[in-house]
Parts: sequence; structure tokens; C-alpha cells
Amino acid sequence: MKFRTTILLVLAVAAAISMTSCTKSYTCQCSIVYTGAPGLPDSSEQVYNITNTSSAAKSACSGNSFTHTDATTGIVTTETCILY
Repeated sequence: MKFRTTILLVLAVAAAISMTSCTKSYTCQCSIVYTGAPGLPDSSEQVYNITNTSSAAKSACSGNSFTHTDATTGIVTTETCILY
């Protein structure tokens, strides 16, 4: 009986460990580009770290990507973020 309890305990611990996600530090690099008019700022890049699971970090990084067009000036701002 004691052997059976030990096996069940080991299996429960192994199952718990395998179901938890590991968090790591990932790098999110965002490139910002302005177009639509002369004299706009040069393209720029921002880099920041995300500590999370792989899927959550990818979602957070790509969630920062966007394109915005100013209706008045026609200037387009595009930010594209990639997780490394």
C-alpha cells in the first residue's frame, strides 16, 4: 500500500510540473516608420524585454504593432514589433 501511495505522489508531482509553463525573458523589437510627407523623422527602433511564457510574450509584443493614418495631414505612422 505504501508503494502505491509513493507512485501516485510521484505521478501527481510529475503531472503538475509538466502542466506549468516556463517563463523566460524575451526581447521585443519595434520599428517605427513615418511616411506621407517630406521632412518627417527618420525611422527608429525601440527594444524592450518581456518576461513571460512564449505565447504570452509573442502576444504582448505583436499587440504593440499598429498603423495609424492622420486624416488631416495624411501622415502614416507604422510600428511593427517582432519577438526575439
